Amino acid sequence: MKTMRILFFFFMTFLASAFWTGCISDDFTDSPSDLLTFSTDTLRFDTVFTNLGTPTARLKVFNKASKAVNISSIRMRNDDGIFSMNVDGVSGKVFENVEIRANDSIFIFVECFIDENSDQRPFKVEGMMDFLTNGVTQTVTLEAYGQNVKRLRGVTLDADATFTDEIPYIVFDTLRVAKGATLTLNPGTRILFHDKGMLQVDGCLLALGQEGKMIQMKGDRLGDVLPDTGYEILAGQWQGVRFGQESFGNRIEYVEMQSSVQGVIVDSCGVTDRNKLTLVNSWLHNSQGNVLRSEHSWVDAYGCCFSDAGEATVYLRGGVHDFVQCTLANYYLFAISPQSILTLSHLSWEDSSGVANPLMKANFNNCIIYGITSPISPGDLEGTDVYLRNVLLGVGGSDDNNFISCLWDEDPLFETVRNDYYFNYRLKEDSPAIGAGNPAYVTPQCLVDMDGINRLEWGNPALGAYAR
Repeated sequence: MKTMRILFFFFMTFLASAFWTGCISDDFTDSPSDLLTFSTDTLRFDTVFTNLGTPTARLKVFNKASKAVNISSIRMRNDDGIFSMNVDGVSGKVFENVEIRANDSIFIFVECFIDENSDQRPFKVEGMMDFLTNGVTQTVTLEAYGQNVKRLRGVTLDADATFTDEIPYIVFDTLRVAKGATLTLNPGTRILFHDKGMLQVDGCLLALGQEGKMIQMKGDRLGDVLPDTGYEILAGQWQGVRFGQESFGNRIEYVEMQSSVQGVIVDSCGVTDRNKLTLVNSWLHNSQGNVLRSEHSWVDAYGCCFSDAGEATVYLRGGVHDFVQCTLANYYLFAISPQSILTLSHLSWEDSSGVANPLMKANFNNCIIYGITSPISPGDLEGTDVYLRNVLLGVGGSDDNNFISCLWDEDPLFETVRNDYYFNYRLKEDSPAIGAGNPAYVTPQCLVDMDGINRLEWGNPALGAYAR
């Protein structure tokens, strides 16, 4: 037994010795030629909203020497207190004696906070991050562009108001347009929504952009979620725009709206002799739910692109609709929608479930309906007031009384490349949609597309939202 205890003692001593030997740090190099390398020589932030801070940027620092290095100091310089860094879980401006083992690396996380000032346009701020190693100083440049914003929290507009393009607006909860009030958005206006933000319109919205000065409505997260891929690919960043039952005469012209939970919702009003919403040359895209949902209302769309939804891209229940020169597409990244791209209901009394509102009247002229899900909800349109004329559909079929001069089972050849996160619903040169439209359907409201191109310049128009 004594022999066993002696053997056990020597065995444990051996393990302890091996353990401590394995934990001894590498030898350190003090050669000035053994320098650090960095993942970038300039760490750039996207636009930084004043008084809000930024997502964290990451810098990777490499030691490619055969021995460990000791970084004598890491410190900020000439940054006016704007930048801060985090090393080994500790935030600060100066760090000393930071070790990197041989052929290893560390991460340094950097944040940026810019105070508000009087500038209306983005302004550049810079700083330096100095690394002193073996008597040699190496520098990484820090760069950001500050942007002042107007913050809206708990705002209800009880009187007419106008938003301009001078600085962006950030909505933190619900921006409400009260009954009797009109909110006018000038060309180039930018409204950014924080997390649960939304626009509730019980009065009237006139979002009047222009070609080259689109109005933007999107989430307030900027920068890249992936290398060279912005946060706009992420749906569900804010709630969306909702038009109340008693809201009429709304216009959305030259507006880009994206990355919402529920897109544009038009509440049921049961009134079909008074226009509720007209959309012109706008792109509404990337919604967790529908991009556009309307119930028992009069909603028209001219030259618009509706794309990328977790449910039906466009859902219409009852109501009166004219969709002219529109693209309805779905290449949504995060799920395959269980619904068709264009989903229609309350077309006949058989499918109305006893709803007393008038049945749907709808025309879809010179349009494209295409994507990774079925183009249109199943069912027979015979006997309904729904007509599709000169519409490209990505499914087989044949013309009848409701489908007239349609292109069946065709690929419109969008520029979109879903796997590369590239969403562009303009047409390639050999698209079958080019020249397939009927010029008689081109109304003055959509004679030119979002890019300012005349649809009739080459004779018969192309189908969809874009002239080319």
